[in-house]
Amino acid sequence: MNGTIFRMPARRLGAVAAATALAAVPVVLAGAGSAAATGVEGGEAGSAHALVLRTGLDVSLAAKTVRVPLAVSLNEVSAPRSAEKTALTARLDGVDHGRPFSVLRADVASAKATVSGGKAEARTELAHARLHVPGLPLLSLIELAQVTSTATCEAGKAPVASANLLGPVTVLGKKVTVSASGPTEVKVPGVGEVRLELSKKETTSRTAAATALELTVSVNPLKLNVAEVEGTLSLARAECEAPAVEERTAAEPARPAGGGQAGEADVRPQGERTEEGLAETGGGSMTPYLAGGSVLALSAGGAAFALARRRG
Repeated sequence: MNGTIFRMPARRLGAVAAATALAAVPVVLAGAGSAAATGVEGGEAGSAHALVLRTGLDVSLAAKTVRVPLAVSLNEVSAPRSAEKTALTARLDGVDHGRPFSVLRADVASAKATVSGGKAEARTELAHARLHVPGLPLLSLIELAQVTSTATCEAGKAPVASANLLGPVTVLGKKVTVSASGPTEVKVPGVGEVRLELSKKETTSRTAAATALELTVSVNPLKLNVAEVEGTLSLARAECEAPAVEERTAAEPARPAGGGQAGEADVRPQGERTEEGLAETGGGSMTPYLAGGSVLALSAGGAAFALARRRG
């Protein structure tokens, strides 16, 4: 009876040792596999935006008791769209009995925006254009030959913005020379004044924006029931934001497969798994050593179990 009492713990001890050795192996392998895995972090996709004309005007009627906003845009697009429209009309209650009036007419008025291949681009063009405001049906606020603007934002590179004004410019019937060094002011007695700013450009580490021409307007038409028009207009604007640069991260430093030197050809027997393949299936560079450890653990467990049986 006493022999039976001493044999039972020995058998249990052998079984516990074998089970402990088997249970420890999967836990260690799982930890090694996750440490060796690599991945690519995706970044923002980037964006592009373009427009030919945007107005932000307040129109006061002759009684000066009502102010009517005129906020319109022509060919305002975001990637990956494009637009082509050469005329824009608007209606305002109380102005010329509610009849539509022409805001812009041009031979060319295009806006394009694209995002592809790690690059965002926007471009606008306006050619042979005439811009009108309410109360001045016959006199153009501005006439111009051609303006263009572009913005290019490429991942990993400095963004670029450009704007150009080509040919003559006429403001309220007066030919003017627009300077790139500062704003140009045009005053016409009895009509009003216009302030022009040429080629406004802004860039940051990932964004770019260009406006070919920006106008600040204050006119007093006293026609078609319009007493005053004030506000701003933007012509040919392009802007973009670069896609984020993708970065590859890894838990372990990259090394040539098979332990060769950098630059050596990677030659393996057909069917042999690579380091990357092991990472995907939960293995890693420590797998051979861990596998060897598991064999030793199994051998130790088996020996303990066999010893317990002999003692039994």
